[in-house]
Amino acid sequence: MNGNVFRLLPVLLVALALPACTTGSIKGTIKATTDPTTDISSSTSGKTWFSEEGVVRNEYKVTAFTAINFEQLKDQMAQGRGEHLTSLGTLLGVAPDRQAEWAAWTQTHYSSLVRSDRTTPADMLAVLNRELRAD
Repeated sequence: MNGNVFRLLPVLLVALALPACTTGSIKGTIKATTDPTTDISSSTSGKTWFSEEGVVRNEYKVTAFTAINFEQLKDQMAQGRGEHLTSLGTLLGVAPDRQAEWAAWTQTHYSSLVRSDRTTPADMLAVLNRELRAD
C-alpha cells in the first residue's frame, strides 16, 4: 500500500501545479487582450476616444477597430478576404461594390502593410494611409 502512495505522489504534485499554470496563462491572455485597449486610451495625448455616452468617437473608429481586431485583420489581409477586412473597408469608406477589390488590394500590399511580427496596429494604419494615397 505504501508503494501506491509513492506512485501517486508525482500525479498529485502535477495536479497541484496545474492551477498555477492555468492562472498565469489566463492572466497573460487577459493582458494581451487588454493591452490594445490600454494603448488606445493612453496614446491619445489626453484626448478621449469615447463620447460621454461611451461610444467610440468617429475620428477614432478605424484606429480602435484595428487595434482590437489586429490579429484577425492580418490573417484576412494575407488571405484577401474576411468579415473583419470587409468591416475595416467599410469604416474606411470603401463602397460595397468595391469590397472585393479592397480585399485583393490588401492582399497584394500585405508585405508592406505588415512588415514583421513586430508591426503594430498604428504602424499598419500609417502604411495603409500612405499606400492608399499613393494609389
